[in-house]
Amino acid sequence: MATDYYAVLGVQRDASQDDIKKAFRRLARELHPDVNPDPKTQERFKEINTAYEILSDPQKKQVYDLGGDPAAGAAGGAGGFGGAGGFGNFSDIMDAFFGTASQRGPRSRTRRGQDAMIRLDIELDESAFGTTKDIQVDTAIVCNTCNGEGAAPGTSAQTCDMCRGRGEVSQVTRSFLGQVMTSRPCPQCQGFGTVVPSPCPECAGDGRIRSRRSLTVKIPAGVDNGTRIQLAGEGEVGPGGGPAGDLYVEIHETAHPVFQRRGDDLHCTVTIPMTAAALGTKVPLETLDGLEEVDIRPGTQSGQSIPLHERGVTHLRGGGRGQLIVHVEVTTPSNLEPEQEELLRRLAEMRGEERPTGQFQPGQQGLFSRLKDAFNGR
Repeated sequence: MATDYYAVLGVQRDASQDDIKKAFRRLARELHPDVNPDPKTQERFKEINTAYEILSDPQKKQVYDLGGDPAAGAAGGAGGFGGAGGFGNFSDIMDAFFGTASQRGPRSRTRRGQDAMIRLDIELDESAFGTTKDIQVDTAIVCNTCNGEGAAPGTSAQTCDMCRGRGEVSQVTRSFLGQVMTSRPCPQCQGFGTVVPSPCPECAGDGRIRSRRSLTVKIPAGVDNGTRIQLAGEGEVGPGGGPAGDLYVEIHETAHPVFQRRGDDLHCTVTIPMTAAALGTKVPLETLDGLEEVDIRPGTQSGQSIPLHERGVTHLRGGGRGQLIVHVEVTTPSNLEPEQEELLRRLAEMRGEERPTGQFQPGQQGLFSRLKDAFNGR
């Protein structure tokens, strides 16, 4: 009487391949000789391996469902679990214990390409307001001669005669478990299942060539050093003419001769003489928006800062702009002329050491104006 392999695995006759595999894994973990060395258990393990070998193979399963027994002709074979063939599916036993499934079947020659990255230098005003740039990109593109197939024109890939298109070859070895069948990538086709007898002369069978092309990149307002702009599908084309990776454009902002950027704020320094700081003045300053006058109020001290709102860099996310912060540096005169020195002494006497800087008493304003004229050569 033929063995009921469905009953051996504990599944119904209409069980799916997934149910059959799950049942086998569960029983294999329970009955493996390394887990349970009892001789009866080993016999039971042989049975479930034979049952799975038949029910997991569509052709053998069809023979069995029609009343035949594919294992009957191998019963007196080389021994080991599952008849002459040893383990019909060793990777499923490994999967039962380690939870990993082997990749079966030929590998695809078509694979996704790698991402690429280039550095782009831009000026401060370009990063502040945004711009567009034309860039040159040197990447792999689909070979126009073979259209990514890798074979010379008029030829095509052929089925590997070593693995017969499976991409892997099997080998039977003996172990303490009996005969074990293992699989490895076919050495002749490297696991692809096909060989290219006449590679494309343009790409040497890779399906892609390197080429330089032009792209237009839109730089949004507010980008900063290190910002990366992603251009989907503009990277390297994959082997076999596979889909291209992405291109990343990394922004590098060149140094500005006047402004230093801190976040979205800009900073600069203006230097004024002591008399201008004391009396007040207006200093012309070329900003990113054009020429403007910075109002220096009377009594301004060295180190003070004056913010100009909405004169900085545009916020990358959200509206508005940062500030332009003007730092004031007051210079102290040196190598005084006699008249200049006399005027400074008279001012010091009138002010007194105890009086705060920048506060003028009656009569001092006129003296300071004369002092300013003296320092200006008038």
